[in-house]
Amino acid sequence: MNRVRARLALFVADVFASVPRKDQRAKGDCYLRGLMMDGRRKSIQAMASRLPDGNEQNLQQFVNQSTWDPVPVRRRIAERMVPQIGPDAWAVDDVSFPKDGRMSVAVAPQYCGALGKQANCQVAVSVHAVSETASCPLSWRLFLPQGWADDALRRRRTGVPRDVGHREKWRLALDALDELATWHLVPPVVVADAGYGQNADFRAGLAERGHAYAVGIRGDITVQPHDAVPTALAWSGNGRRLGLEDGVEGLAVLAIAVAQQEMQGLDACAQVGGEIPRLLHRPVPGRVGGDPGDVQPPGAVLEEHQRVHPPAEGCVDVNEVCRDDALGLRGQERAPGGA
Repeated sequence: MNRVRARLALFVADVFASVPRKDQRAKGDCYLRGLMMDGRRKSIQAMASRLPDGNEQNLQQFVNQSTWDPVPVRRRIAERMVPQIGPDAWAVDDVSFPKDGRMSVAVAPQYCGALGKQANCQVAVSVHAVSETASCPLSWRLFLPQGWADDALRRRRTGVPRDVGHREKWRLALDALDELATWHLVPPVVVADAGYGQNADFRAGLAERGHAYAVGIRGDITVQPHDAVPTALAWSGNGRRLGLEDGVEGLAVLAIAVAQQEMQGLDACAQVGGEIPRLLHRPVPGRVGGDPGDVQPPGAVLEEHQRVHPPAEGCVDVNEVCRDDALGLRGQERAPGGA
């Protein structure tokens, strides 16, 4: 035990060498021993009660308030552990911490891997050096949900710096890899599950950095050869013939035409938007455009230019389209006669 304690003291002296004050380094030694000792709970209160020199207030201050820079400490740990582990790969993944309440930094209802379900938790993006026998975190980033980015009160109370905002997890993973690269640490290969592998920007970011990778993807993703060219399928004889003889160019022309039709429909709906309530509850067939008071009483005679006529056969009634939008029926099949 004394030999282990001596080796631990040398390790602490090395990784905490950048911490300026002796009392801070002593607290770091105490905190590290608390993490390594038996006991399921690794909260500061639980560790302080198990350590002979544990002081809860001192440990809380060391972790939460002491003004020492953690980056050189993390760098030294990474530089020491990579040669020790001899990793086969670097694994990018989420690490979650279930929490109660709302005031732990970045806590939010989100998927919690530790519980295997949605729960109130914190989530960190981590990069681990992994082999068949060991693993060690090399870098990590706390994920700040969008709700926290916009919550000035909680940010102020928990001390979130002003320049820290919401950033997607895949970007945080690339940031961690970039930081490790500045420490002259390069992955043999990057591995990740489909939560990251499904993101094309993440894969492109790895390729741009020259990192070999093997990532998971979902079974519904479409994969094509690198030199594949999109083409239009032959008409099966069912449905409307699209006439895409020009392949991709035809698709582009069709997309533009559809967009123009949609914009015309939206413009028409906007013009008669004020009449939708009366279209749904009009008392007489004849009506005039304008204010709601323009609905005429029974027996009223309308001028021909004021009367709204049914659309000709084969034409689209804009009023009908707008009424369908108001009822949420746009795009649904309806029985003959509008039933």
